[in-house]
This record gives sequence, C-alpha cells and structure tokens, in this order.
Amino acid sequence: MIHFALFGAGRIGRMHAENLARRSDAKLLYVVDTKPAAAKALAVPLGARQADAATVFSDPQVQAVLIASSTGSHAELSIAAARAGKAIFCEKPVDLTMAKTELCIREVERAGVPMFVGFNRRFDPSFRALKARLDAGEIGRLEQVLITNRDPGLPDLRFLRTSGGLYLDFTIHDFDMARWLLGEEPVEVFAWGAVLVDKRVKTVGKDIDSAMLLLRTATGKMCHINNTRRAVYGYDQRIEVLGEKGMLRAENLAPTTVEQFGAAAACADNPWPNFQTRYAAAYAAEVGSFIQSVERREPAEVGPRDGRQVLVLAEAARESSRSGKPVKIKN
Repeated sequence: MIHFALFGAGRIGRMHAENLARRSDAKLLYVVDTKPAAAKALAVPLGARQADAATVFSDPQVQAVLIASSTGSHAELSIAAARAGKAIFCEKPVDLTMAKTELCIREVERAGVPMFVGFNRRFDPSFRALKARLDAGEIGRLEQVLITNRDPGLPDLRFLRTSGGLYLDFTIHDFDMARWLLGEEPVEVFAWGAVLVDKRVKTVGKDIDSAMLLLRTATGKMCHINNTRRAVYGYDQRIEVLGEKGMLRAENLAPTTVEQFGAAAACADNPWPNFQTRYAAAYAAEVGSFIQSVERREPAEVGPRDGRQVLVLAEAARESSRSGKPVKIKN
C-alpha cells in the first residue's frame, strides 16, 4: 500500500485522485492546492485531508507525491519531494525551461528517489498494443511514423498565456510518442507553425494554434506530426506506423462502434470529445505503472530524462518555426 499526497485539485488532479481511490494498493492521505476550499472539496469525499506542502513533506507516512498542479510549480515541488525522500509522479512537463528541468533531474538523482513523468499516451491500450506488435517485428523494420493529434476546440485564452505555447503544452505528447515508437532519438526537426483557428492566439504569448512537423533519426527513420486546436468532429487521436512488411494503425475511439447505413449515407459516432474521456484508461494505467515501480524499487517507465528529451524537441521545433529551416538536435 503506497500512501500518496496530491498537489492540484483541478481537472487533472481530480482524475488522478479518483483513480487512486479505486485502487487497493494506494491510499490518498492529503490534497494540497493554492485554493484550500478546492482541496478540501476533493479530499474529504475520498477519505483524505486538505493540507499544505509543509505537512506533506514532513509526514513520514507519505511515501509518494502526485504533482498535478500548475506547470510552473512542477519542478519546485519535485525538488522538495526529492529532498524529503518521497517518490514522485509529476505531470508533464517537468518545467518549461531547460535550466529548471535539468536542476530538477540533478536533485532527483542525487536523492535517489523514483520519478515518473506523466506522458499517459504510452499507456493507452491501443497505442501500447501497437507498440508491442511493432517491437515483435510484425511489420519488419520501421520506416515511418505518422501521428495525428487534434483538439476539438481552442482552450481558454487565459490558459494559453501560461501554457508555454503549442509545442510545449500540446505537441509535447507527440514528441514523447515519436521517441517511443521510433526507438531512436530524433536528430533533426522541421516545423511549420501557424495561427489558423483564432487570430487572438497570436496576441497571447505569440502562440500558434496549428502545426505540422517532420522528425528524422540518425538511421533515416521519419516521423510526421500534425496538430490543430480545432477539430469540430471530436478529439482526433490516431497513429500509423509503416514498416518494410506492412503497416500498423491505431484509430480513434468513440462512445460506441455502432454504424448506421441508409440510402443517402452511412454514419457513426464521432470520436470522444476530450482527453479526459479518450485517455481515461491510460491515466489509470500510468498510475499503476508508477506504483509498481515504487513497490519493486525499479526505475519508472517514463523518467525525468524522458521529460528533458521532449523539451529538447519542443525547443528545436520552436526555433525551426521561427527560422523556417530544419534544426539539428544537440543532446
């Protein structure tokens, strides 16, 4: 039984708290939030207590922290947890800057505590099955990866002001999937970014709402990523991998698989409308992976250095967008 404290009582924090409450190998002791009333409202129905950070880090009962607070707090809370000897589950990204990300990694490694970074898509059952079949050699040598990641609609503009921009907030998941599926680190990135959905995005931190990217590895494997903040038909999440012997593809998920056929047309359910529903199973599974690594004293499946590598790719994509040229990756 791993005893947890949760930082963040927003929508991601609530999802994690409810997943912990469903498990027999985890117990939520505390919820911490900058709004104590929100923390209490989430904690009490789940048998936990509202607390502050000092209480969490000084309580020897707390074995692990789950950090689902605002992005700007991730690195500082992870460092504090490491110094207190707590295992760490941190939502992505570790930080928006390389300097703070690397500082966090040094502190975590110095403390010798396990740290998991929440790139949940690796734990989606369909994506995981695709990866297993790819690794088993079903399509032979991998040549190309195609990743589609499209939001159903633009988030609140207030969120965009602190999100770090499309590449760090949104494409960051795709960078992680690309690394995972390619099995090699990309060595070159070419990115186009544009404001096609809402011109106001351009005024919010000079952000973009649409992008297409190309990644290349040292052995010539290629990955194409396409992003938009507007897909009016639902949350569009697809992966296709091409190899010398064929192709593997993971399609969108929908509430049902029922299709209607009529004289004029055929129709089916739209994809799930948001990430909470589309990746519900993945969020639950990643917490299980973290708990298993803590219990077995094994390295986390997705560690802080994975968090660093996606930041490297995001910074390269941002530079490529500005310059209009491919950017070589310097690790």
